Amino acid sequence: MAVEVTERTVKDFQTARLKEEAAPKTINEEVGFLLRLLGEKGDALRTKLRRQKALKLATKSEVGKAYSPDEKALLYDAAKRRRSKAIYPALVLSLNCGLRDKELRELQWGRIHLVEAYLVVGTSKTDAGSGRTIPLNSLALQVLKTYSTWYTGKFEHLNSEWYVFPAGKPQPTDPTKPCTSFKTVWRKIKSDAGVKGRWHDNRHTFITGLSESGQASDQTIMDMAGHVSRRMLKHYSHIRMEAKRRAVAALIPNEQVGLDENATDINVKQRLAAQ
Repeated sequence: MAVEVTERTVKDFQTARLKEEAAPKTINEEVGFLLRLLGEKGDALRTKLRRQKALKLATKSEVGKAYSPDEKALLYDAAKRRRSKAIYPALVLSLNCGLRDKELRELQWGRIHLVEAYLVVGTSKTDAGSGRTIPLNSLALQVLKTYSTWYTGKFEHLNSEWYVFPAGKPQPTDPTKPCTSFKTVWRKIKSDAGVKGRWHDNRHTFITGLSESGQASDQTIMDMAGHVSRRMLKHYSHIRMEAKRRAVAALIPNEQVGLDENATDINVKQRLAAQ
């Protein structure tokens, strides 16, 4: 009952959710939602919890991790071995299109254009994210084509309003409803692959890859990701600089590596004299 909710109730909830391995940021959002539902009582509880420094759990400041090529390969292999036919395509889209979890789960076939090789994101958490288009690279395109063939055999045809990743465990059973979560199978995939990280780090890996490619400006990253905070953009700018350093370093012939300035000056003078 609402009248029975106290500071202890909130603290016990925070503890229970941490044991369930929920992220502190998620727990803070849930507590905030609960307190808003409680109206004036929630306002009073918020004030008390803030005084006790117990209103919000500490969250990590880093933007996330990017999986290495070897880690991605291990994750792909582990996903392929799962009984679920949907998890491998979902992982491929997550790593190669940067879709958020909800965007991926609610993706419909009518938004996937296999002939033109791109997809359109539906409703997103940001205005910039809704309706954005993302090209399908060769891996994502091939995996989706194979998956669409299996999907058609499973449900007899593809309806544009049906969800790409339907409800049902371990096999999808209702294409008119989206799957509820990838978390359970994701934990098993990580364990099998021996890789640590969050599902959301797939998106971070995608954006990092765009930055390291040297082909993506800030505007391109923001357009394909839907939204990137200033802190994240600063992080990706650093990544691009490292990629640029590697690019210009590659311009130096191997035989010149290690030459000091004096040796270089001597070579220049000798060439000038010969001319």
